[in-house]
Amino acid sequence: MKTKMFSAGAALAAVLACGVLTHAQTPAAQVPFPPPATPLEAGAAPNYAFDITKDEIDYVLKNAPANPPDRQLRVIDMGKYNLGIGIIRRGPTNDKPGDPVPVLWHDYTPEIYYITSGSGILTTGGVILNQRPGTGVPNTMNGPSGSGIAGPGAYSRRVSAGDIIVIPNKVAHGWSGVTDHIEYLSYRPDPDRVLPAGWVYPLLLRTTPTEVPTPGVGRGAAPAAAPATPGAGGAARGRGAAPATTPR
Repeated sequence: MKTKMFSAGAALAAVLACGVLTHAQTPAAQVPFPPPATPLEAGAAPNYAFDITKDEIDYVLKNAPANPPDRQLRVIDMGKYNLGIGIIRRGPTNDKPGDPVPVLWHDYTPEIYYITSGSGILTTGGVILNQRPGTGVPNTMNGPSGSGIAGPGAYSRRVSAGDIIVIPNKVAHGWSGVTDHIEYLSYRPDPDRVLPAGWVYPLLLRTTPTEVPTPGVGRGAAPAAAPATPGAGGAARGRGAAPATTPR
């Protein structure tokens, strides 16, 4: 995982309420988040932030099975919609010039790719030939989807580290020309709530980043945080509070 991923990518991740931190090489021990300051009503947006650390991403990439290459790290209930965040690493496509390009489409979930390393040819749009709608239980990454072959009107281009691609739902997309690997973060807004809210990738370890003093709190006109009540399980922190147990 390149440091470049966490310079340009952090800005996009912040917009989507996902902080990515840059330190340490192995995941820290699991630490429970502090409890919410007040219980959330059904359908309410979270009143705390979610972190996915570099430690966790590296750990999943190192230890996850090679297939499927798409690992949905979290699906967060944002109140009015769900938000999925995945890390994908694909190896060589082993295709030959002129080979048909296999593509996917997703009925409900758009995707925003941020390429973190490697390169390949990404084909999007156009007519989908030999359409095969998915059967069985929808996956945890994209919900109801289908596959086929890229047809007339498809657009192909080489993408590499630092590029961002926005793929609306129902738009075909597929890879070819990957000689070594392609690795990217995928952000998946889910207004139809087809993804399982609260999902956490089984290998994903929850960590609490080292907290630093929140600027302005406890100084001047800003009131200091109320001290924790003994036995209450801790107080809400400056970055917000999260449940002691995150649904999995």
